[in-house]
Amino acid sequence: MWYHVSEPNSYLAITGVNIDSVRIAKKAFVKPLQKVTKFSITPFDFSLQLQAMTIEKLQFTLPAVFTIGPDDTPDALRKYASLLTGQAGDTNSQSNSSGRGHVQDIVKGIIEGETRVIVSGMSMDEIFKERKMFKEQVISNVQGELSQFGLKIYNANVKELHDTPGSEYFAFLSRKAHEGALNQAKVDVAEARMRGEIGEKEKQGLTAQQISKIEADTAIKETERKKDKATAEASFSVRQQELNMEVQQATIKAKRASEARDAELSKDVEKKRAEMELERLRAMDVVKSVIARETQEQKADAAAYTTKKTQTSSDAKHYQQQKSTDAAQYDTQKTADARKYSAEKAAEADFVARVKKAEADLITAEKAAQATFITRKKEAEGMLEMAKAYQALSQVMGGPEGLMQFLMIERGVYSDLADANAKAIQGLQPKISVWNTGSAGGEGAMADPAAPLRNIFQALPPLFSTINDQTGISPPAWMAQMPGNNASSSAVGPRPGNGQVVFPKKS
Repeated sequence: MWYHVSEPNSYLAITGVNIDSVRIAKKAFVKPLQKVTKFSITPFDFSLQLQAMTIEKLQFTLPAVFTIGPDDTPDALRKYASLLTGQAGDTNSQSNSSGRGHVQDIVKGIIEGETRVIVSGMSMDEIFKERKMFKEQVISNVQGELSQFGLKIYNANVKELHDTPGSEYFAFLSRKAHEGALNQAKVDVAEARMRGEIGEKEKQGLTAQQISKIEADTAIKETERKKDKATAEASFSVRQQELNMEVQQATIKAKRASEARDAELSKDVEKKRAEMELERLRAMDVVKSVIARETQEQKADAAAYTTKKTQTSSDAKHYQQQKSTDAAQYDTQKTADARKYSAEKAAEADFVARVKKAEADLITAEKAAQATFITRKKEAEGMLEMAKAYQALSQVMGGPEGLMQFLMIERGVYSDLADANAKAIQGLQPKISVWNTGSAGGEGAMADPAAPLRNIFQALPPLFSTINDQTGISPPAWMAQMPGNNASSSAVGPRPGNGQVVFPKKS
């Protein structure tokens, strides 16, 4: 019994007693009546020059390189060990390290057969255009045949196709492609030059368009800035009026506060003056009372000194006099207090009245200022909104002239002008005179040489009549008489007013 171990890229194929077919293992004890064979699973490369013919009966050479080896699965390894290990016809080999020649022959035959079958059903253009599909189909068909031997295609590389000896198909095809590429390059150069010229003109047009657009945007922006400036100026004017109003209100408040403070100080002065007057009156009354009391005391002392006998009565009189003096002093004090209280109350009433009047004046002034401010503010807002409305209406009417005509029509300016013109000519009584001096044409006129002179004299009556009606001036009597005078004095038979001049009668 021997223990066998294989290399990393090899397996042991054991056959013999107690083994039905083939046992594949990396290491194993080999018993008597059993045989072991080592085989490698390292893939091997081989190249081939395959000659094939397409469906158009075109022959070519197909260089290819295949990498093939045993598939590392139990079933595939058993197939490979059973069918391809060792030399063909050699039953005593222990290793197949150098016995792969017959395997390559088998694989080459399979690849050539499957490739010829695939190529015979394809055209040359399909082989060129569908190179990837052709490769995958070759690998798929060859792999289907190699699977029965336990082999696997690890890689397949199909090289460029070549002409067989005596054939120049690919040479002519390459020359054709070269000439086509050269001609296409010329066409591409011409198209590139054309696109360049067209692109240049397009860029010039776009430049002109962008310049026009920028100028239009600039004009719009300038108009918007003017509009914003006008709005800002209007806001500034409104704010300036508000500030002026606030300054006026502050001035009025300060003036009213000054007047109130003046009234308060005047009240204090009057109060102090009343207190001083009260103290003065009180002092005068007290001095008078003291003088009177001292006088009475002196009289009482003198009477007591001279009449000691009447001490009791004198004391009573003295007591009575003292009580009278105290009563008079008390009355004087009460009178002074009453006067002081009256003066204080009068001063307080006068102060309250002046304060109330000042507050009423202040409130009236504030209300008037607020009303004026609100009125001015509303007028400013109304003028601002009216200006905006007129601006929008001016845009709708096509400009300031259209707006002016619309306002004149709306406000009846044209009607007022017509009425004024009608009133200007009202009362006038124009007099229209129509004079028919007869016809100057015809055969008679041509035969009468005095017709021009007669026409002149026929034109004089309407002229003199019009001058007389409008100015009151009549022609001299030696020249002509106006129509309406005594017809008996005329030397001409026809009646005045028929276009003839009436001359005065000679004496």
